[in-house]
Amino acid sequence: AGRPDPLRPGRPHGHRPHMSGHLFFADRYYGFDDALYAALRLLEVYITKLGEGSEDGFSGLLSGVPRAVSTPEIRIPCDDSLKFGAVEAFAGAIRSHASAGTPPGVREIIDIDGVRVHFRTGWGLLRASNTQPVLVMRFEGDDDEMVESFRRFFERLLQVVFSGLKH
Repeated sequence: AGRPDPLRPGRPHGHRPHMSGHLFFADRYYGFDDALYAALRLLEVYITKLGEGSEDGFSGLLSGVPRAVSTPEIRIPCDDSLKFGAVEAFAGAIRSHASAGTPPGVREIIDIDGVRVHFRTGWGLLRASNTQPVLVMRFEGDDDEMVESFRRFFERLLQVVFSGLKH
């Protein structure tokens, strides 16, 4: 079983991906981003399951994978001169809140290419776009209610950060 391991964007092939949706297999192969290899490995797993008598199809392969609710990219206009400072200020603010126990359930804060906050039941991400004058947020959680609570918390904290940057 694999484990997601985010890194900064722009890493050369052969390194682990960031939130791109790319699959890397590092066993029996070099670990490159290779769609054909990933497709063949998926087919191999499927054929193995068929050989074991499984008739579930591809959906059966995913039956043990937990379902999650996620948002698309939420894009917030932000001047290029402010966006990286806003993310840095947000990182400081979220660390202060986490050490005070608000919001509850913060398990980890990762500040690679933005700020990713892992909660007990999901995660939230804020990052500055490298190509446009926007901040990007994404959220994932166990259900719609959790995702919405992460989003509201991020938005409220971001408003505080923006008010501090404008003074």
